[in-house]
Amino acid sequence: MKNAISLILAGVLLAVVAPAYSQDPPGQETQDKKEEAKDAKAQPTPSPAAAGAEDPTYKIGAQDVLRVDVWREDQLTRTVPVRPDGKITLPLLNDVQAAGLTPMELAGVIREELKKFITNPQVTVSVTEINSRRIYVNGEVNKSGAFQLLPHMTVLQALSGSGGFTAFARIKNIYVLRNENGKSIKIPFNYKEAIKGKKPEQNIELQPGDVVVVP
Repeated sequence: MKNAISLILAGVLLAVVAPAYSQDPPGQETQDKKEEAKDAKAQPTPSPAAAGAEDPTYKIGAQDVLRVDVWREDQLTRTVPVRPDGKITLPLLNDVQAAGLTPMELAGVIREELKKFITNPQVTVSVTEINSRRIYVNGEVNKSGAFQLLPHMTVLQALSGSGGFTAFARIKNIYVLRNENGKSIKIPFNYKEAIKGKKPEQNIELQPGDVVVVP
């Protein structure tokens, strides 16, 4: 009888103690969650999707770099620079005027010319490097040089990418040099007024080749 009671008590004790040992030690669950969060942060962040599709109204300019793809014609598919005279050189066609056309317009020109040699050619043109649309920031700034001209870029936006002014900058006397009809014109810009919202008309939209000078 005593043996039976002892066996029953041992079984009860085992049933109570075993689950306690199977549980995680105090704080283990919190630590595991911290580790999971750490691992999640360590995962590489996916790169953002490429900016919107290429602007169909963009006009090709000198020094741009183009990708010309001719379907099933590997010998004709290539990357070509636009020369200073605005032309590109392609097999069979030699020189083709590119500057002043949109990529779609240029693809149409190439397609028509290739019809003399190929049946129903399929041509696409894309701009891989935009080098023709540049503006320049010179003078008393921390980062002077050439900058890509973004759509609707203003003087303030151009200056924001130049690393700030030096201690000697005369920010009330900034000006933009622009070539119009072969003549250089000077357009004044007062930075102090512009950042206060005064005379907003002076914060003009820049054009290719403009030079922002900070005296």
